[in-house]
Amino acid sequence: MGTLLYARGIPFDRSFDEVNLSHPELVTAIHRDYLAAGAEVLETNTFGANRVRLAQHGLEERVHEIARAGARLAREAREVAGVPAFVAGSMGPLGRPIQPYGTVELADAQAHFRETAEALLEGGVDLFVLETFSDLTEILAAVAAVRAACALPVVAEMTFGEDARTLYGHTPEDVVAALAGGGADLVGINCSVGPQGAVAVLERMRQARPGLPLAAMPNAGLPQMMGGRYLYVTTPEYFAESAERMVAAGAALVGGCCGTTPAHVRAMAARLAQWRAQRSRAADGEPGSGPAAPEVIPEAGRPRASVSVEAEGAPEEPAEEPRLLRLLREKFVVSVELDPPRGVNTRKILEGARLISEAGVDAVNIGDSPMARVRMGAQALAWLLSRHVPLEVILHFTTRDRNLMGIQADLLGAHAAGLRNILCLTGDPPSGTDYPNVTAVYDVDSIGLIRVVSRLNRGTDLAGNPIGGRTAFAVGCAVNPTADDLDLEIERFRKKLEAGAQFAMTQPFYDWAVWDRFVARAGSAAVPVLMGILPLQSLRHAEFLHNEVPGISVPAAIRERLRRAGGLAQAEGVAQARELFSECRRRADTFAGVYLMPSFGRYENCLEILKGG
Repeated sequence: MGTLLYARGIPFDRSFDEVNLSHPELVTAIHRDYLAAGAEVLETNTFGANRVRLAQHGLEERVHEIARAGARLAREAREVAGVPAFVAGSMGPLGRPIQPYGTVELADAQAHFRETAEALLEGGVDLFVLETFSDLTEILAAVAAVRAACALPVVAEMTFGEDARTLYGHTPEDVVAALAGGGADLVGINCSVGPQGAVAVLERMRQARPGLPLAAMPNAGLPQMMGGRYLYVTTPEYFAESAERMVAAGAALVGGCCGTTPAHVRAMAARLAQWRAQRSRAADGEPGSGPAAPEVIPEAGRPRASVSVEAEGAPEEPAEEPRLLRLLREKFVVSVELDPPRGVNTRKILEGARLISEAGVDAVNIGDSPMARVRMGAQALAWLLSRHVPLEVILHFTTRDRNLMGIQADLLGAHAAGLRNILCLTGDPPSGTDYPNVTAVYDVDSIGLIRVVSRLNRGTDLAGNPIGGRTAFAVGCAVNPTADDLDLEIERFRKKLEAGAQFAMTQPFYDWAVWDRFVARAGSAAVPVLMGILPLQSLRHAEFLHNEVPGISVPAAIRERLRRAGGLAQAEGVAQARELFSECRRRADTFAGVYLMPSFGRYENCLEILKGG
C-alpha cells in the first residue's frame, strides 16, 4: 500500500493513513488492483493509524476516524469487486520505543493499540495483521490489546535482519515461543529481508514449533533510488518462485511487504494455483503429476543463522576499567564543561582547555549541542581535546539526533577514537531553536541509551550480535534534584542505575536544602556523584535560568544577592559558586567531585572558584 501510494503521488512526509480521508478513491483503487491480481486478503491502509504516529502530523485526535475509514474502504473495494477476500486490519508499531528502552509505558502502548483495534473492528475487519515489529514486548502489547477487544484471528509478524535477529536481538525461536504463548494465531516475518532471508527464518520457526501456522510477507528485495523515486528490483517471477519456498517452509499465509505490487501478487497467485493443482492431482493418484517439491535453498545459499549470545558473545577477558572511574574513587574530581564552538574555529576552546588543565582540573565534559543549538559535533571536539590536553574527556551523548543504528555506530566510533567516558542524555528538543522545523529522533531516551552502552560494554550490540570485544566506557547519567516532579525524577534515576549507570552528574542547584530533600526521598546514590555548579553572571542571567531554562531553579534569596550587588554581580556570582564548591568538598562522603559550567565561555570564573575553594 505504501509503495503504491508513493508511486501515485503521495509524498513520504504525508501521513499515508490520512489518505483514507483526503483521497479515499486512491486507496480503493489500489485495493481493487490487488483483488484483480488474485489477492485473497486485503490489508487496510492503517499501518500507522495510532495516536503516537499520527501525532507527528497533528492527527492524534483522528485515530478512530482514520482507522475506521481504512477498514470501510477495503470492505467497499471487496464488495464492488465481488471477490470473497478477507479484510485484515493492519497495525504497525507505535513509532517510539516502549520501556525499558524508550519512554512509552506498557499500559499506554496497550491503550494506543486498543484504540486502533476498536476502530478497525467498527469498520468491519475480519482479522488483524500486526506487522513490522522489532520489539517482542511491543508486539505482545499489541496482541494483548487486540485480544482484549475481540476474538478475531491475529497474525503477528516481526521484522528480522540478515542475521535472523530482530533489531532488539530476538531470534526466530524467541519470537515463536513468545507470540504463540501470547495469543497470536499465526506467527511470522514481514518486511526486512527479501524472500531468501524470509525462508531461512520460517524454517527455524517451523523447527521450533511444528504445526504452528506461519506467515511470510517479505520485501521485494532492497530499494534503489531511480529517477528520484525508490524502486524495488525483485521481479514478480522470482517472488512467485519464492512463494513456493515459503509454503514449503511452513507458511500458511504468504504475501509481500514493501515493493510488492499487484504484478507480484498476480505472479504468486498463479504459481501457487499451479502448485495446488499439482498437489490435488497427486492426491488423486494421477501418474506423473506429483507436485514438484518446492525448491529448498541449499545450505550454502542461506543466510548464516545467528548463534546465541552466550555461545558467540562477549569475550571472557575483562575490559580495562576506565580511568575516570578510578579517579572518582581515589580523589575529589573537578571537571569543567566546555561547549563546542558555533563554527569551525577551535582556538578559544583549546586555549581554555589548556588554561584549566594547568590549574589542576581533572576532566572536561563536552556538551552535545546544548539548548539544541547548532554547534560543532561534540564527538569530534572531544577527540580533538583528547589529543591536545592531558585531561579526562567526558562526552555528552544525546539520543535526540540519532536513531538506534546511528547511536551504536557513533559509540563504536568514539571507542575506536579512544573516548571512554559517556554522559547519557536524552537531549533538549529542537523546537524553538534556530531551526524550528527540525525533527528530533528519540528512538530511545537516556535510560535506553544507558542500556545500549552497557550492552556494548558486555561485548554485543543491542541486537545481541558480537562486536569483537568489550567496550570500556564509563557510563554516566544526569540527575536533577530541583525537578518539579521529584517522584518521577527519583524513579528515572533508579532506572538509570539499574540500566548500568556508573556515575552521575547533577543539574546545577543553588540551595543545599534542595539536595538534602532529594537524598531524604531517594536515599544515598550507589554511584559517584558530581555536583553541577553554574556561576551566575548577573541578575538578568539568574532570572533567565530560573524562568526560561528547564531543570534549573535559582532561589529568590540568591537572586536578591545579585540585585544588591549591582555592578559587582559577576563577582557575587563567583562568590556564591565558591561557597557551593567549598560545601561540596566538605560533603565528600556524598559527592565525588564537581563539574563547573563557565557561562559565556568565561573560564577565568572557574579558576577563581578553584582558588577560593
